Amino acid sequence: MAEDYANLMAQLKSGELDEFTVEPADFMAFQTAYMQFESRKRIVGKAEKNGKIIYHYDHDQTQ
Repeated sequence: MAEDYANLMAQLKSGELDEFTVEPADFMAFQTAYMQFESRKRIVGKAEKNGKIIYHYDHDQTQ
């Protein structure tokens, strides 16, 4: 599953996706991929009800 999250984050970065949701049960798999993603500081999450987190890519952030 970590590879899937790496692909989803790459799609966020390229603009193919606007956002994706991580369920609480999948958070550790996401976290593994997130820590290995080169521009992870631009992946921004917003917590929702029931522990879901919606992530998007901040294209406007300066590094």
